[in-house]
Amino acid sequence: MILLQSLTCTVSKQNPIWFLLPIFLSSTKLTFLMTSLSKQEQVECREKADYANVNWDELGFALTKTDYMYVMKFTEEEQMFCNGTLTRFGNIQMCPSSGILNYGQGLFEGLKAYRKEDEGILLFRTEENALRMKVGADRMCMPSPTVDQFIDAVKKTVLANKRWVPPHGRGSLYIRPLLMGTGRNLEVKPSSEYTFLVYASPVGNGLKGVLNLMVEDNVHRATPGGTGGIKAVTNYSPIYKPLTEAKAKGFSDLLYLDALTGSNIEECSGCNIFILKGNVISTPTTHGTILPGITRKSIMEIASGFGYQVEERAIPIKEVFDAEEVFCTGTAMIVKSVASITYQGKRIEYKLGAETLAQKLHATLTGIQTGVIEDKLGWTMVID
Repeated sequence: MILLQSLTCTVSKQNPIWFLLPIFLSSTKLTFLMTSLSKQEQVECREKADYANVNWDELGFALTKTDYMYVMKFTEEEQMFCNGTLTRFGNIQMCPSSGILNYGQGLFEGLKAYRKEDEGILLFRTEENALRMKVGADRMCMPSPTVDQFIDAVKKTVLANKRWVPPHGRGSLYIRPLLMGTGRNLEVKPSSEYTFLVYASPVGNGLKGVLNLMVEDNVHRATPGGTGGIKAVTNYSPIYKPLTEAKAKGFSDLLYLDALTGSNIEECSGCNIFILKGNVISTPTTHGTILPGITRKSIMEIASGFGYQVEERAIPIKEVFDAEEVFCTGTAMIVKSVASITYQGKRIEYKLGAETLAQKLHATLTGIQTGVIEDKLGWTMVID
């Protein structure tokens, strides 16, 4: 049946070989059929058979329901995560008094799987996500899967949803691991049971367009001693109000200042920030209020390899206006140039275009992630 569907994507009465279709239902004739088609027709046939029915070129960063998700439990009796299973993607049930619903005891991660030119599938720095989840779980007083369990769950989720991994160069499969307190709990205390869940969705090649940022000097994304340095689920909704207001004014995102002095930049709503001056690339230090992004870490290493001096330090907001170039990094956007930053009514514009450092870094990182550039750093993992 798959073969028949594959063939009918290009074989029609407009194609001179349409009348040979019954003959080629024999496996001995398949090779002849495929070589009778143009290279483009072969690609279309292969995609019809091996891929989900998705308009890959229209993908953004939004949920597309896939086939399977992975679920593993930590129970009070077992006192460990075990017996993880794949199940059909869908809604989950939990007690109304669960820790995640009542007290926000939860974490999430974000990573991607990429299709290579030879149809193989690559994961990127998955161990880093597993380690970051363990750090976050410790801060939130939660048990976490082992690194091996995390990686195994991600692999199984991707392979179970293989047909949803976009063709090479046309997107990626975004993977969202969740760690949630799901035990019954009315009192303010850690949950007794936990659920580790991994689901996935195909997404496009980064967020579209350049960034126009507005500095937020009233609301703070994180405070010292809080959870700004981990991917706690509670970090994000408190900034919805100022973010919604900024977008209504035409801005892409907000750039937040530190809560202590209100004079140093920290990060945006869901991405890290870098500034370039001469040969020096600077990014705010991660001291508990800034998420240590894995894309951020990767870009710092790549830029150092290019010969740039990369530094982590406190960056006063006034320095941003003297920068030659500004860009942001994150799993969703990868690397994206900042076109402008507006602070207290003053707007500064920055260098854009193909010659920017941001574009060079983006091309190098995505080249490694998709297997186009040799991975000499050991960041990728083939799972197919």
